[in-house]
Amino acid sequence: MTRAPENLLAVRRLLLEHLNRDPNRVRDEDLEPNEVGIVGDPNHRGGYHCGSDRVVTNDYSVVESPRDRNGLTLDAAALDVGMFEWRDPLGRMHNLQTFSVWCVAQCTANAPDTRDIREIIYSPDGQRVLRWDRLGRRSTGDRSHLWHTHFSFFRDSIKANRDQTPLFRRYLTSIGLITASTGGDDMFCRKGDKGPAVEALQRLLAELGYSPGKIDGEYGPATEAALSAARKAAGNSVTDGSAYTPAAWLTLQTLLARKYAGQRGPAGERGPAGPQGSKGDPGQPNPIDYRQLARAAVDLAAEQRAGNQG
Repeated sequence: MTRAPENLLAVRRLLLEHLNRDPNRVRDEDLEPNEVGIVGDPNHRGGYHCGSDRVVTNDYSVVESPRDRNGLTLDAAALDVGMFEWRDPLGRMHNLQTFSVWCVAQCTANAPDTRDIREIIYSPDGQRVLRWDRLGRRSTGDRSHLWHTHFSFFRDSIKANRDQTPLFRRYLTSIGLITASTGGDDMFCRKGDKGPAVEALQRLLAELGYSPGKIDGEYGPATEAALSAARKAAGNSVTDGSAYTPAAWLTLQTLLARKYAGQRGPAGERGPAGPQGSKGDPGQPNPIDYRQLARAAVDLAAEQRAGNQG
């Protein structure tokens, strides 16, 4: 019987903990438990929402990649996320569409915490359905994805029980729902640093056309120059590239949005859509902590003042 794997259940708990703001009521602006699904309904056959007992002959979720063929078990390998809205203290609205576009941008930049994601089926604007496919096989999906976003994970990552929460934790940090004290600060780095955060920055800069030199996870002069050039191109008043700060992050996200606005992926056949999964324990919500957003706001204001003085 197809089952929900623990690593995707952990992602589900994380999202509900922070995006289901009032678990005691059903509200349009909250992500409700029945809007985050993993296992398809009993009649569903084929696709990443199914384990080995429900896949079909030549199932695309098995045959198109050795990572899927070698990782097939009874576990489902997909996650559906429904609609939500959250306005941060700076007045910016975050919802399913902005969340989906952010995740696709991270995948396009090949951030280290996205490499187990096979595809994302989503709507960037509530009107079109697009598909980011790591294998380049498909570019669209059915209209149910106007209201939910589908993530497929390579089955070998599910079989290995690899942690899939870092990407989603980074997103929640970026919109102020997780603070640095809970481990969300590791996306930022500065000259002299080494590690996955630097590598993710380098890949993002390269994707935007600003060469950081060798992508080696080391924040050296080439990475500094690339970040500085990107900030200058974006019209920032401060173009320092020696530190990847919240303000610099916002700049690169803006450049990504400009680059990919309105673009479609390669043409291809439409794959099967995943259904909504069953309800589960929503977990307990955390109180809102604004320190991460306040830090970003202070950073932006300080840079603006420095630019005006210069």
